[in-house]
Parts: sequence; structure tokens; C-alpha cells
Amino acid sequence: MKILIIDDERFIRNSLKEILGDEGYDVDTAEDGKTALEMVSSGRYDVIFCDIKMPGMDGIEVLDKMMSEGIDSAVVMISGHGDIDTAVECIKKGAFDFIQKPLDLNRILITIKNATEKVSLVKETRMLKKKVYGGKKMIGESKAINMVRDMVAKVAATDARVLITGPNGSGKELVARSLHEQSNRASAPYVEVNCAAIPSELIESELFGHEKGAFTSAIKQHKGKFESADGGTLFLDEIGDMSLSAQAKVLRVLQEKKLSRVGSDKDIEVDVRVIAATNKDLMAEIAKGNFREDLYHRLSVIVIKVPSLDERKEDIPLLIDYFSKQIFAEGGLPPKAFSSEAVAALQQKSWTGNIRELRNVVERLTILGDDSITLQNVKDYL
Repeated sequence: MKILIIDDERFIRNSLKEILGDEGYDVDTAEDGKTALEMVSSGRYDVIFCDIKMPGMDGIEVLDKMMSEGIDSAVVMISGHGDIDTAVECIKKGAFDFIQKPLDLNRILITIKNATEKVSLVKETRMLKKKVYGGKKMIGESKAINMVRDMVAKVAATDARVLITGPNGSGKELVARSLHEQSNRASAPYVEVNCAAIPSELIESELFGHEKGAFTSAIKQHKGKFESADGGTLFLDEIGDMSLSAQAKVLRVLQEKKLSRVGSDKDIEVDVRVIAATNKDLMAEIAKGNFREDLYHRLSVIVIKVPSLDERKEDIPLLIDYFSKQIFAEGGLPPKAFSSEAVAALQQKSWTGNIRELRNVVERLTILGDDSITLQNVKDYL
């Protein structure tokens, strides 16, 4: 556990360092904001105690700088001139806690304990996100995939609605997540809904929520996906499978930025960026009466077409290498080299299941193939 004390009073710095050192903590000190920021940028601290009233750069400015740089440390503000307004301002700016002088040792130790738990949760959450999402990214250097990357880079920072098209298994969900992660909403919720996986009679409840007693099985109030994604991004996968009645309600939310739960006439305001995806030809679905044309035009401000794997076969060697390393990281299976003949054979195949199918084939060959994957292995297990 590493702690930084920022205070212009030498007595307080040294006293805290000695006391916390006796408690087993590794403590550094800084006498002003500038020095502290240099120390924070070059080292990692779990907890930072920062005085507010300091000459030159005061504690509020130091807090602002640290928050803007996205530090993970729990920052505890301390002051001998504190009041409720100052404490509230510090918390709003991102401080973990606010302690008034004279400092109470028990209060400090309790704050450190709570702050440690908070820092641990932040780190654990980051590791989980990296485990869940870190291995999922667009791989390849083909012209087709680079066009998708360029489009994402241009569109991500805006709030424009995006419709992602492409065949099953081509990576539409990766494009949606990339749009979110590169957007100004990246720190807000990202909520996915597979419209094809939810029964038509439940889709409205899932999207918009319901009140207790709205229908037979509604035993308690339920918040829908739109509310859960408030401030962030809602990804509607397989939008072409959504019922017409649900489409009408989605259209209303996009137009008015308001929704009402099933069983309620109360409007709830939401701020959600909607990204939709489909493997269907929505214009053909409109002609059949299965999809609303006005909703299509609301969703398709920007259209990103994800290429099939057959349209970017030059990326297959990179994808094979990537999946081999990913399979090793996830399951402990040793990564295996693929012979040039094996790679060439995989490039000649027609991939109707796209990226998803290729990943499954690489895993199968890794499990069943020789120490180095040969052309014969491909013939045997493809």
C-alpha cells in the first residue's frame, strides 16, 4: 500500500508519514502541488491525501489535474478551513473523501481502509473488462477492414446513430463496442440487446421496463435497457427481428428522448446513443411490411458495412495468429504454428460462418492437430 501526503506544513507531512509508516504503509510526501503532480505522474499511489490551502497551486487545482489525467488513486482532501460547500465541491470533482483538520488518526485509518477497497474494486473491474473485452478487437490490415476502422474513427466522437450491416459472425458487435469505447460516452454504460434472442412478447418489457403488476409475471418494477444505458450507448443487435410494436416505441424514444414503462403512462427522459446492427436487408424487409421505413431512416444516419471473411481473405494469417494466442491465454493450450500450406488451405476455403467459424476451426486444429499444424491436419479436421 503506497500513500502520498501533499501538504505545505512540514509538521503535518512528517507526522502523518511517521504514524502511517508505523502502521506498515509506504509513505511519500510533497510540499506543494507541482511537486506532487510530478510524483503522481512517475509513480503509482493507492491513496493520496491532499491539503486544500497551499501556496501556488491549491488542492482543488491539484485534484482537477489528477482527475483530468485519469489517475486510479483514491484522493482524500484535507483542510483546516473546510465547510459543507467545499466538501461537496471536492466530492463532485472526484475526491474519495474530505477530512477536516485537526486530523483524527482513527478517521484517517478508516478512510485508508475504505479507499483501499475502492482502489481494489477499480483494478478488479479493469481486469475483468480487459478479460471480457480486451481479446475482442478488429484484426486485419486489408483494405476492407481498414475502411471500417476509418469510419469508426470519424463517427465515434459524435452522437450520430449508426446502423451496422453485415453477415452473421463478421464482427458487427466489435464495431459497435469500438464506437462506444472511442466515444465521449466511453465511461458510461454500454448495454447490448440481442433482439432476435428475446421473445416478441417480452421485447418491450426488456427495452422499456415495466411496472409491478403490468402483466401476470410482473411481480416487481423492472428497469429496461434504455434506462440502464442512460448517458451511454445502447447496442440493438439483430434489429431486423424486432416486432413492429416495439419498433414504434423505439422510434418514439429516438424522436422525443422519452419512454414509458409497460403499465405506466409516466414519461422518463433518457439520453442514449443507439447503435443498431442487422444481417438482413432492411429495405427488403420494409417492402415486405416487416420493418418501419421511418425507423430505418432514424437509425441509419451513418451506415457501416462490415465485410464478410471471404471479402478479406488476406487477413486470415493475422487472424489465425491472433486466435492461437487468444486460445492459449484463455485455456492454457500451447499456441501452435501453422505451416504455410495449412494457412493457404484455410485461405482457399469459403467461410460462410465468417470470423466466428474461423476461430472455431483454429481452436479445433489447436486441440487435435500436430505440434505444428500441417496441411494434412486441415484436411483431417476442417
